[in-house]
Amino acid sequence: MALSFCCSVSLNTKHESINGLDKVQELVTRIVVPTTLTSPSLSLQKGNWVKLICGASFEDVVDIRNLSLVYTLAGVDCIDCAAEASVVSAVNEGIEAARTIVPFIRRPWVMISVNDDQDLHFRKAEFDPSECPPDCTRPCELVCPANAISQQGIPGVFEGGVITDRCYGCGRCFPVCPYDKIRETTFIRDICATSKLLKRDDVDALEIHTSGRRAEMFRELWNGLEDSVHHLSLIAVSLPDLKDTTISAMSTMYSIMESNLHCINLWQLDGRPMSGDIGRGATREAIAFARSLVSSRGKPKGYLQLAGGTNVHTVDGLKRHGLFQTTSLPEESDNGPISSCSTDALVCGVAFGGYARKIVGKILNTMQSQHGHDCIEEHPEHLLKALMGSLALVGTVKCYVV
Repeated sequence: MALSFCCSVSLNTKHESINGLDKVQELVTRIVVPTTLTSPSLSLQKGNWVKLICGASFEDVVDIRNLSLVYTLAGVDCIDCAAEASVVSAVNEGIEAARTIVPFIRRPWVMISVNDDQDLHFRKAEFDPSECPPDCTRPCELVCPANAISQQGIPGVFEGGVITDRCYGCGRCFPVCPYDKIRETTFIRDICATSKLLKRDDVDALEIHTSGRRAEMFRELWNGLEDSVHHLSLIAVSLPDLKDTTISAMSTMYSIMESNLHCINLWQLDGRPMSGDIGRGATREAIAFARSLVSSRGKPKGYLQLAGGTNVHTVDGLKRHGLFQTTSLPEESDNGPISSCSTDALVCGVAFGGYARKIVGKILNTMQSQHGHDCIEEHPEHLLKALMGSLALVGTVKCYVV
């Protein structure tokens, strides 16, 4: 069950916060607003689309609300979140709070993520802390990027172990446990519940995570959702690199969707899932995936967007291979020169997950240690720091002029 929360401040504190937001407003107005006057759909065409991935199984509504606020101010085009009503509400609350601070900032699309089969993004870690030896050095706590493991607990609320709402299934704790006590639990989002969520007027997009290897599972999910997708602005399919069978798998899935696809479609190229906060090398697989697809003949309609291992180094990698905001390949492929007759960019943009959350998460952790689970705009000094970090990341794609 996701936590519920509310923000309440005294009149004096509220007055101080409003005055302290002047620098935030000035920064966004000067750097972000000129770039976000265009729609998310135009960002896809131009190749400067940016998506924030909150996490398909991340359900900490306090952090999600604050993350959504910060990255809305930073100018992202889309915010991707878990298919849970409380999470969707938290995203939208963060967006509206950002637009209260800067009324003319563009509203990003809100996307929910589902899966057609077992998937790394739809799992949680769990263990019984009473089974842990007292002298354990707790390496699981040290490696968890979400701060989702604690032996301390909160009496009557949380008895220690994995904080389920915060765990997003990265799996880094599994191999480090010296006693092999940590287990993996996986789940598949309920089709009926997802269909109901899609009918909300504050959900704009859907992402289907798939292995690409079981067309019958994809078809079952799509058939269960097709009556709920008519009003959406975007439908994305996230898939791994299947090498020689990638194009055929994409074509099969597109044929399943095509008759009821009434909006933009996008292929999310999931290079190295949930690894963007590790380092420069994590982004190579997503870039290699993109390179193989942009030069492939016969791929189905749809934009190509990078994910999985993406971080602040991703755009530099795209530039090295001539794939950043370009509409034709920079050199001949093995099959001869291939150029695009479309004005759309070969790679539409980048989705940032773990790296984006890490940038802001450090500041949220500091704020929470000092003030508890407050709304970040109540503490403008923290909001400004978080915004500067998010601008540095989003700006690699948006080409902000600081």
